[in-house]
Amino acid sequence: MSKNPNSKSAPKSKKAYAAAGVDVDLGNRVKSGIQALVKGTHGPEVLGRIGGFGGLFRPDFRGMRDPVLVSSVDGVGTKLKLAFMTGRHDTMGQDLVNHCVNDIAVIGARPLFFLDYIGAEKLEPAVFTQLLKGFAKACKAAGCAIVGGETAQMPGMYQPGEYDLAGTIVGVVDRPKLLDGSRIRVGDVILGMESNGLHTNGYTLARKVLFDQMGLKLTSKLDGVKGTLADELLRVHRNYQPALAKLMDSQSAKGHGIIKGLAHITGGGLTDNLPRVLPKTCDAVIKTASWKVPAIFQHIERGGKVDHAEMYQVFNMGIGMTVVVAEKDAAKVAKQLKARVIGLIEKGSGTVRLQ
Repeated sequence: MSKNPNSKSAPKSKKAYAAAGVDVDLGNRVKSGIQALVKGTHGPEVLGRIGGFGGLFRPDFRGMRDPVLVSSVDGVGTKLKLAFMTGRHDTMGQDLVNHCVNDIAVIGARPLFFLDYIGAEKLEPAVFTQLLKGFAKACKAAGCAIVGGETAQMPGMYQPGEYDLAGTIVGVVDRPKLLDGSRIRVGDVILGMESNGLHTNGYTLARKVLFDQMGLKLTSKLDGVKGTLADELLRVHRNYQPALAKLMDSQSAKGHGIIKGLAHITGGGLTDNLPRVLPKTCDAVIKTASWKVPAIFQHIERGGKVDHAEMYQVFNMGIGMTVVVAEKDAAKVAKQLKARVIGLIEKGSGTVRLQ
C-alpha cells in the first residue's frame, strides 16, 4: 500500500522557486532580524517598522528658513572584490554609508535617512548580517536612520559567492547655508583632510598592480604599511561630516559662513573633483609636496609604473576631503579640522594644477 503524501514521514519536496535558486523562505527568515539590527539608528522621526513598502520619516525642519532636501546614490565599486577574497563584509556597509554621507556633506547637508540595496547570487545569512551591522554602525555614528532597503536573490546575474551594493542617502540643508563654491575667490586657501587609505576608489587598478603585476598576497607586508595588505585595502572610508558639521553650524543666516567650498575626493581624485566646486574664473593650485603621500599609493605607483599625474586622477593620494576658506581663516579652520594647507586658489579657467 502506498504512503499517504500528507503524512509526517513523507519527505518534504523543495519548492520550485528555491530549486531554481531563489529561496523566499530563507530570505524572509534572514530579513526578520533586520529590525533588531537597525533600531539603534531610529529616532522619533522614524515612523513604522522596517519591512513595509516604503520607509516613513517625519523630519523636523524647525529653525530652518528654507529647507532643501539633498539626495545621492552610490556604491563601493570593485572594493567588493576584497570582501569576497577575505570573507570580511562589515566594512563594506560602513564604506557605503560614509561615502554617501560625504557626498551630501559637501553641499552643506546633514543626513536624515539611508536606504540600501543588496543584490546577490545567493543569500548568505552570515554575509547579510555583516553588511547590515556595517550599515547600522556607520548610520548611528552619522546620526542617520536606516528606514528601508531591498535584498534581491538573482542567480545567474552574479558569480557564486558575490553580491553588489548600492545606497541612497537623503539629507537636508537650509538653502541660505547651501555650499556651491560660488563664493570662492582668487587668494583663498585649500585645506586637505587626510583620507583613511584608498577609501572606495581605484581598486580595479590597485588590484591589478598589487596582485597581478607585483604578485602580492592578502597576507603580504609592505614597507610603510601597517598590518597586512588585506588590512590596508579594507580600511574604512572616512566620514568627514561630523567634523565639518561644527563649522556648518556657524554658517550665518545669509550663508556667509567660514567654509566657501568642499570637495569629496572620490573617483577622479583631486584632478577631477575639485573643479566641481570651482568658479570658471579660478584654478586650484595643489602643492603635492605639502603632505606625505601614504605608502600604499607609492607602492602602486612604482609597482605598476603608473604615471604620476594619473595617480592624482585615480586615487585620493591621502586627501579625502578638501575645504576652501579665506586666507584669514585658514589657520584656525585647519586646526579645528586637523587639516593642512595643500594649495591656493588662483586666476584660471576652473581646472586643477598640480605642482
